[in-house]
Amino acid sequence: MTRILAVANQKGGVGKTTTTVNIAAALALAGKHVLVIDLDPQGNASTALGLEHHSGVPSTYEVLTQDLPLRDIVTRSPEGDGRLWAAPATIDLAGAEIELVSLVAREGRLDRAIQLYVEDHARQHGAPLDYVIIDCPPSLGLLTLNALVAARELLLPIQCEYYALEGVSQLLRTVDLVTRHLNPNLRVGAVILTMYDGRTRLSSQVVQEVRAHFGEAVLPTLIPRSVRLSEAPSYGQTILGYDAGSSGALAYIQAASDLVEREGMG
Repeated sequence: MTRILAVANQKGGVGKTTTTVNIAAALALAGKHVLVIDLDPQGNASTALGLEHHSGVPSTYEVLTQDLPLRDIVTRSPEGDGRLWAAPATIDLAGAEIELVSLVAREGRLDRAIQLYVEDHARQHGAPLDYVIIDCPPSLGLLTLNALVAARELLLPIQCEYYALEGVSQLLRTVDLVTRHLNPNLRVGAVILTMYDGRTRLSSQVVQEVRAHFGEAVLPTLIPRSVRLSEAPSYGQTILGYDAGSSGALAYIQAASDLVEREGMG
């Protein structure tokens, strides 16, 4: 079974894209076949994975609004030892929220596209796709809704900063609504704590608070605050390609391992 994860938190700056691309690269380097779907009009995941995503490039916009098959836009990323693929996002995706409103079965368009691609991938590459990881925009609009309908697991990044849990309850209410009405298979698969600074009391307090709130769903590995992590995308790389020995790279490799171990949990 392909594991389909939506990386979502409507709060910006919590490490969604950083988590998406680095978990994906770590899984690919561990031998998994991984597809990243960039659903954020900013296209930051596309940048980090070394993909072209200027306006005019076929992207997730055409998949959602024009029924273009994912296979027509998916390209192999230079990262991940040949086992990492990605579907780019362009700025055109910013208009998709409005265009989707009038379309039939608007919430399930990404789900159908992924199901077809999973079959295509197995035929084309002679191996199943192990993971699909969807990078969501910082909102709870129709793009994120499409991701939640397509996903089986929510991967929720929470930063170790003030107001860490602010807005999370709204996301969880949305997840509950999606589970009841659109996708009964969706669950909170894992919570990952990002931007941890062991020198501050605040970070430790946030870790305790989040673990008290989410319990076993919280991955044991903490992602440290790291300059190298923020530098990597500007070179069109994940942290594993940019500085594989850095604390951020080692943390994401371990977090990916934590995620693999959770398969079948819940």
